Amino acid sequence: MCYFEQSRWACGYWRWGNFRQQCNKEYRTGETCGLKLVYQTTFFEGPCKICDKNKQISRRVAKMYDNIYRWQREAHISTTTIATEEARIYDLNYQICNLEASHRERE
Repeated sequence: MCYFEQSRWACGYWRWGNFRQQCNKEYRTGETCGLKLVYQTTFFEGPCKICDKNKQISRRVAKMYDNIYRWQREAHISTTTIATEEARIYDLNYQICNLEASHRERE
């Protein structure tokens, strides 16, 4: 039952902060008992780092889709280039899914 700071964002994501106060169960200096309680919560208005990264990757994927659409209309772009870009989009979508899963763990 040691006390820690907590950070919470508007999107619902939270994380533990610095150690603040030791409980009565732990007698060793500098050690914690393992049970975390909130000492103080700091609220942040903006999105968390995971949301920022998710938006950044989503904008990149949208740009790639626009490029593919433009390349399909143009005749001189090879299908290999389009296939490579689609593979990159697949990888980025996988990253987005991982980011969303890690974000949901802390909501």
